[in-house]
Amino acid sequence: MSVATQTRKSFAADEKQVLHLVTNALYSNREIFLRELISNASDASDKLRYLALTNADLYENDGDLKIHIAVDKDAKTLTITDNGIGMTLDEVIENLGTIARSGTQGFKDQMTGDDNQDSNLIGQFGVGFYSAFVVADRVTVQTRKAGAAHDQGVRWESDGLSEYTVENINRSERGTEITLHMKEAGEEFLEPMRLRTIIAKYSDHIMLPIMMEKPEAPSEKQDENEIVVPEQEQVNRATALWTEQNITDEQFKEMYKHLGHDFNDPLAWSHNKVEGSTSYTNVLFIPSKAPFDLWERDASRGLKLYVNRVFIMDDAEHCLPNYLRFVKGIVDANDLPLNISRELLQNDKTITKIRSGCVRRILTLLEKMAENETEKYQQFWSTFGTVMKEGPGEDFANRDRLSKLLRFSSTHDNVQEQRVSLEDYVSRMKEKQDKIYYLISDSFNAAKTSPLLEVFRQKGIEVLLLSDRIDEWLVAHVTEFDGKPLQSISKGSLDMDALDDEPQDEAAKEAKEAERKSTEESFESVLKAIQEALGERVKEVRLTERLTDSPSCVVFSEDELSGHMQRLLASAGQVVPESKPILELNPKHPILQNLQSSGNTAVASWADVLLGQALLAEGETLVNPAEFVRSINSLLLS
Repeated sequence: MSVATQTRKSFAADEKQVLHLVTNALYSNREIFLRELISNASDASDKLRYLALTNADLYENDGDLKIHIAVDKDAKTLTITDNGIGMTLDEVIENLGTIARSGTQGFKDQMTGDDNQDSNLIGQFGVGFYSAFVVADRVTVQTRKAGAAHDQGVRWESDGLSEYTVENINRSERGTEITLHMKEAGEEFLEPMRLRTIIAKYSDHIMLPIMMEKPEAPSEKQDENEIVVPEQEQVNRATALWTEQNITDEQFKEMYKHLGHDFNDPLAWSHNKVEGSTSYTNVLFIPSKAPFDLWERDASRGLKLYVNRVFIMDDAEHCLPNYLRFVKGIVDANDLPLNISRELLQNDKTITKIRSGCVRRILTLLEKMAENETEKYQQFWSTFGTVMKEGPGEDFANRDRLSKLLRFSSTHDNVQEQRVSLEDYVSRMKEKQDKIYYLISDSFNAAKTSPLLEVFRQKGIEVLLLSDRIDEWLVAHVTEFDGKPLQSISKGSLDMDALDDEPQDEAAKEAKEAERKSTEESFESVLKAIQEALGERVKEVRLTERLTDSPSCVVFSEDELSGHMQRLLASAGQVVPESKPILELNPKHPILQNLQSSGNTAVASWADVLLGQALLAEGETLVNPAEFVRSINSLLLS
């Protein structure tokens, strides 16, 4: 797009609301605006440096990248200038005229009304630029893309209320200049010492010189008519912080906030220097809050990649597997070419070794946290546990380590919070128990009230309660732990005799088997009648010992999809293979005993009710709910 005259455009309705929310959310923490604008300037310079590796002409004979901050107290303006990549007109409209394209609604949804909490969302949702309107009633941006003609400069201006103007201008300087016309309430930020303090607090580690006018000593000016050109001085250290030895916790926290555009402190971090056949340094951070785009397929992820402290690319996703996509940080490698591309990264042996090393460091950090800081690990699991459950299916080499980090809900404490590890479960197993039992349901409440748990509760056997959508995928890849196979209690048959605490002699076993056969024979006609009434709706009708209070339940064959998995596939629009349930009946329940003793003529209605209530308890939606209601009404009237 190209325009010769000024164009006036309006923000969309939801963008106006976000502008208002940003301005108010940051009011109690206004100094953050400077950090956000400096971070943006730093990113622009990093992008130019990377692109110039293959096209040095982009530097336009000026490769000395810096950020300049200037104050004009008379005009009440604060200007932040960089000589980075700059923007075209289309990019200005896209980046400044459209607010947080993928996160606008998410940002609004998470606003709480608490200034301190809401200010933490600003950078996370990509609306950091608009924090300028907290201290300014007008913002002017002038920019030119590196390599573009001088007449392709762009000027953008807005009051941050409802609209903005944009136009092409002549601009000889490459990069971006942002001028804030300060509000009266923002005039404190026209004091150079106040700005220096903020820079030292938030941006000291940025690897780009931040320049400000050097304070003028009174004795330096000899003549009132003498024109003195202000001397510029660097006000930040601009060093690769990760190369230093004694880094303080505060420095790590500020480094994370810059890398992750997050206002919260990280939950934990790991700083490592690896030397050998592959030499590199990494700093890896685990956030304390999940990013809003954690579940977006196309969201950016990965680490910042440097080669010998030269920035190469953002979001180097090949440095970490997808299940660790929440990890932020940097990798500074010694043995990669400066012009390496994303395509080459995919098959580069050095990157493969770096990836493996980063994964080991993160898993070690989590293992120590789980062992020594239980509540902290619980906070991590509550935030990222569902993502971590993707790990065993993606990372076979670390499956055993990942299995130990898993946490679940369980009948042991019967609470929804996932606190039980597989090691905890195994340590509480009954003497004769040789399997780890689990149940997958659509929700925790559906799981904990399932009739399939009845005999396990009676015998005091713990069952893991799984209700995350990822859990079907998880148990398909974690099939055993510590030599104990995982067994679904909703699939196949159960050998309940093996779960008895007290040993039985041969005579007792024979007596129990004889009783079982007698029961099956006495219910043979009932089972046949119910099977005929239900027809093709079920695969089989049989008696069970897994129920103590309920009259019926449904299970599925070992080699077929569970009801929960069928519903997941159907909700995703997938073709679901036909898999009929097995109806199991409790011969000790009064309903079944009544059917067995009286030869009840309403067996068809009872069959429909027994199957319907079993399906409902399993989480299924009835195919014909009206028929189910008619069957209940018929039985109530009989």
